[in-house]
Amino acid sequence: MPARLLQLLCVCAIFLPGLPAFAAAIVDAAEVKAAMERGAILWDVRATTLYRKGHIPGAVSIGDAGTVLRNPVTEDFIDTAQVERILGSAGIDPAKEIIVYADRGNPYAYFGRLAIRYFGGDRVSVFHDGIEGWQDAGHAIETADAQRAALGLKLTPRPETIASTDDVVARGKSGAIQIVDARSAGEYLGNDVRAIRGGHIPGARNIPYEQNWKDPETRAKMSRRQVADSKGAGLAPIDALKALYAGLDPARETVVYCQSGVRAAQTAAVLETMGFSKVKVYDSSWLGYAARLDAPVERETFFNVGAMNGRLASMQRKIDELERMIAELHSTQVAKGACAAGKTC
Repeated sequence: MPARLLQLLCVCAIFLPGLPAFAAAIVDAAEVKAAMERGAILWDVRATTLYRKGHIPGAVSIGDAGTVLRNPVTEDFIDTAQVERILGSAGIDPAKEIIVYADRGNPYAYFGRLAIRYFGGDRVSVFHDGIEGWQDAGHAIETADAQRAALGLKLTPRPETIASTDDVVARGKSGAIQIVDARSAGEYLGNDVRAIRGGHIPGARNIPYEQNWKDPETRAKMSRRQVADSKGAGLAPIDALKALYAGLDPARETVVYCQSGVRAAQTAAVLETMGFSKVKVYDSSWLGYAARLDAPVERETFFNVGAMNGRLASMQRKIDELERMIAELHSTQVAKGACAAGKTC
């Protein structure tokens, strides 16, 4: 560490005791409580309906952050002026200490951290266990909307905190960076195509982001009602994580990508927690890379528009048939109701 930076950090420690100059990437419930006592901002990035069912006391919301802060087509950040208005109206100041959370294991909490860092913040952490972890620790929740004083923010994006498509194309070819693909195996192998092209960046290691959890199958098991809660989505023990990423060099620059940067943000934070010193999220991720048609791809496949249109047409026919059946059932029930009321049948 440069001597001047070390000196500045020591000054911060003297004059701002207990307040880190750079926050830990991931925190637990006890650390969230301590941060609250310091006056940290709590940001719940879930949809408004979920937020109003119960949130950590004092946590603010802008709605579903992944939708509100991103362009719906490119899934990149919206204009900075819009971000200033949205965060400012909620009292979310990137210059302050911030704890971001959602439900346990949700990568959108990490997207919230990525957004704060991109727009100038350094003291931002993710509460990985989220609202479930807060309740598991025996803490109360509230349902009323929390309010903070609105701010007139002036934000300066920091593009150096993320990797761009040009960076990844140029430096990936040269081998100057190590690349982690946090998508599913199907996406990586080109079997699940979610952009113009399928496949993966040459040389990228595929480690789906759910592998960071105690049980990577937790979400699927919950949907099938095989488990009663989300505890399996808690972070895996540090030894397991070290084994998972043993093939990577913590001293080398590491770029993590997924479809649009959300899942990658979780893996990037995990790597930081393990001591990887040069980690960047490729924010545009596969959507941006696949659209760059001169960028090399391994296991390359292309999106089949004709097949998709066929599936959509088949789905529409099923919807039409279901609506017809519902209408007939409704008519039958109305007729039975009339008979029960003594009217002519």
